[in-house]
Amino acid sequence: MSCPEHPVPSERELRGGDVMRSIGLDPDAVVASVAPVDERFGHTVVEYAFGEIIARPELDLRTRQLVTVAVLAAIGGCEAQLEAHLPATVRAGATPTEIVAALTHITPYAGIPRTLNALYLAKRLLPAEP
Repeated sequence: MSCPEHPVPSERELRGGDVMRSIGLDPDAVVASVAPVDERFGHTVVEYAFGEIIARPELDLRTRQLVTVAVLAAIGGCEAQLEAHLPATVRAGATPTEIVAALTHITPYAGIPRTLNALYLAKRLLPAEP
C-alpha cells in the first residue's frame, strides 16, 4: 500500500487495510484504481475511511456495513461503491434479508428510485437465502 510520496504506511492505513481485508475488500486494488489520477487518494480512503472511521469500536463491523449500504443507496450515484459494499456486508455478517430491510428503510427518506437502484444491485449481487 505504499507509494513514492508515502513509502511507509501509517498505523491507520495498516489498520484500514486489515479492516478492508476482513470484509473481502482489497486495499491495494483501491489504491491502484485511482493512482493514475491521484497517487495519494486511494491511501486516504484506506487510511481515513477504513482506518479511522470504520475501525472505531462503538459499532460492530456488521452494523457499520449496514449503515454504509443504506447511506450509499440514499445519496444515489454510488452504484460502484454499492457493488463492493453489498457483498462486503454479507461477509461482515449481515444476511441478505437484513440488507434488503436496510435498503427498503431508506425509501421514505431518499425516495423510491434510489431504493430501487440499490435493490436491483442487491438482487444481482447478494446470495439467495434458503
